[in-house]
Amino acid sequence: MKSVLIAAAFGLVLSILATPLAVRAFRRRGFGQEIRDDGPESHLSKKGTPTMGGTVIVGATVAGYLLAHLFLIGQPGRGVTATGLLLLFLMVGLGTVGFLDDYLKIRHRRSLGLNKTAKLVGQLVVGLTFAILALNFPDEAGVTPASEFVSYVRDIEPLFVSAVGFVVLAYLFIAGFSNAVNLTDGLDGLAAGCSAMVFGAYVVMSFWQFTHDCAAAAVDGCYQVRDPLDVTLVAAAAMGACLGFLWWNTSPARIFMGDTGSLALGGLMAGIAIVTRTELLLIVLGGLFVAVTLSVVIQVAFFRATRRRVFRMAPLHHHFELAGWAENTVIVRFWLVTGMAVAFGLGLFYADWLSITGL
Repeated sequence: MKSVLIAAAFGLVLSILATPLAVRAFRRRGFGQEIRDDGPESHLSKKGTPTMGGTVIVGATVAGYLLAHLFLIGQPGRGVTATGLLLLFLMVGLGTVGFLDDYLKIRHRRSLGLNKTAKLVGQLVVGLTFAILALNFPDEAGVTPASEFVSYVRDIEPLFVSAVGFVVLAYLFIAGFSNAVNLTDGLDGLAAGCSAMVFGAYVVMSFWQFTHDCAAAAVDGCYQVRDPLDVTLVAAAAMGACLGFLWWNTSPARIFMGDTGSLALGGLMAGIAIVTRTELLLIVLGGLFVAVTLSVVIQVAFFRATRRRVFRMAPLHHHFELAGWAENTVIVRFWLVTGMAVAFGLGLFYADWLSITGL
């Protein structure tokens, strides 16, 4: 448990201390955010706010994870693991795709960076690499970081999809959630606060899996997951990094995470869900991200079919802004929705364990 607290603490401290340094450095280089011309008028005042703050989140997460391991040196079975390194690869890889997108926006002074094809290719390369590698590296018991089943709280045995099917579904899941967090990152502190809550849920769930690991005792309700403690360290470091960044990102934001942060955070959520065998449960935990994405899909599909709009503007948070809600009101209420979704998801996770153990 001490290592988990260390990972979270280092992620928090590094992020909260490094973010103002990034603000000053990005201001000197003119790395300012470009704003959509068709967005809410209140956002025009945010033009020029430093962006690419996701570099701090990614760096603090990686550093928090590695520094936590320094305190575990010499303890048997407590070194870095294939699962932990794969999750960091996924986060850094998607963060790099987002960084290129942010850099092009700044360089060309427009709100659009990489074109859709280039961004999808980047996500494809990183996502497929992660998915293929996650089916390898079995431990002593033969458990790999990912499995060839669709999972809810544990593998659903009838939903076997084979290695090829898993790789395809994993890519769609990773790309879907990385883009979902990207769409949600439209108001000060919204994506960072919601992400911190989801990662907090995974700290609880993966640590519970560690204390009820089938490798330790094959009893009713145990979990067949590779390296659950290492997953906890990654989730704790990411949670701390998001909270530290939120200190400077909350309204009025001193810095934005940009695509660098949103793609990395969404990809990491999906990766953690895959290695903890909770892919379908993430749809509940990240319900707000799903709702925001659906609002865009519905808006586009309905407009193409009828030339009319369902929402005043998509994504969903801009609809409420144009309906007269203050920005802070939208943010806090969306945080509350995420908090309720996380609480419900944790309840479902625990209910599954109770149903199996008969307690």
